[in-house]
Amino acid sequence: MAIFSLGALDSMQAASRLAGLPGFAFLDSAMGHARQGRYSYIAADPSGFFEVRGGIAHWRGEPMAEAPIPALRRLLARGRAARGKGLPPFRGGAIGFLSYEAGRLFEVQPMFADLPVPDLMFGLYDWLLAFDGASGEAFLLTDLLPDAPPDRAGQIRDLLARTAPQAVPPRLDWRADMSAADFEAAVRRVIDAILAGDLFQANIAQGYSADWPAGADAFALHGALRRANPGDFAALLRFPGLEVVSSSPERFLRIDGDRIETRPIKGTIARAEDPAEDAARAASLAASVKDRAENVMIVDLLRNDLSRVCRPHTVEVPELCVIETYAGLHHMVSTVTGRLGEDCDALDAIAAGFPGGSITGAPKPEAMRLIGAIEGRPRGLYCGSIGWLGFDGAADFNIAIRTIAIAGGQARFQVGGGITALSDPAAEYRETLTKAARILAATGGQSTLFRSY
Repeated sequence: MAIFSLGALDSMQAASRLAGLPGFAFLDSAMGHARQGRYSYIAADPSGFFEVRGGIAHWRGEPMAEAPIPALRRLLARGRAARGKGLPPFRGGAIGFLSYEAGRLFEVQPMFADLPVPDLMFGLYDWLLAFDGASGEAFLLTDLLPDAPPDRAGQIRDLLARTAPQAVPPRLDWRADMSAADFEAAVRRVIDAILAGDLFQANIAQGYSADWPAGADAFALHGALRRANPGDFAALLRFPGLEVVSSSPERFLRIDGDRIETRPIKGTIARAEDPAEDAARAASLAASVKDRAENVMIVDLLRNDLSRVCRPHTVEVPELCVIETYAGLHHMVSTVTGRLGEDCDALDAIAAGFPGGSITGAPKPEAMRLIGAIEGRPRGLYCGSIGWLGFDGAADFNIAIRTIAIAGGQARFQVGGGITALSDPAAEYRETLTKAARILAATGGQSTLFRSY
């Protein structure tokens, strides 16, 4: 393997010059938070794609004999993580996603037979660009797989020196899946189930679809969404048959050595232009009994998830119901941490916690069954996870909210929220509109979104 310091290099500039490569992946910490979103990563032209469809693992298009998780674990064992002082946490490995329906691989029974995207899809990369948002320094890591092509470093340097093409983000005309009345009826159905004792909470979403214009550029869309709604855990994936644009603010899981962290978001309020009003809204969210109860409920669920793979008595909650501020929203966020057991790895941790409890509900199996029955279609990328798996066992994944999936000439995104016995159906619907607003701003087209209310 080889490590090259590239000095100061802007991640978006580098991405614009490399975005045309096959299998391009950009994990973009667009907000630049020193703690949560310090590092960004770019890779492309993978050695191959690992893909799971219908529960069957495939490598480079060929079925594998092993079950999906052992098969992926074996592929990751082929690579070598770069080593050196001052390097970012991700030093080589796989980049990709788990769809929401990948829960079928672990313990939740599938609701739908035909899925719009694979359960899992990861590219294994023999080179990686890593960007330190704190220092401004960039690194090029190469020869991370045994079959790496020669002179990768020279090829990447040549591409980074070229002039990037200019692209205009597409205008998209969105069609809503649900009217306000339909969504409010769905919320009341969840409340009835809660009052009947079937569950405590469920996260219900509505979706929006638009025709994807021929020749439209997903990288340009990513740039527009990045400007309108930067996120600590944003991403752009340009995989075969599927492109994904995400500006997620939420972490699903981070594993570093034996340390594991999850950061659920529960509680949202729109920001205001007036600073005093904006501060008052943040304070009202912090004081919200309903939002705090919802957040604490999911923290308890995630503590239970982590305890399945962590050493006894190591699961802790260092931050509970903290208010974090983003471009258009204030969120209530908690942090749950633990120490992985000696016989557990990152894939075990993902299996124990997936899908994230903040976007399912509690208890998780009952909530997911009700979600499937109400929404009536698979979620696909929405509320799945996008991120990286290191050759050295480290990992970091988002919750795929504020995420647009593009496939088959269609773009789609969903927005939702957690429903409890204290939920007001009209207020829950308005919250989905608030969450959708920045995506609409980035795409600039017309929408039936507000006409249905």
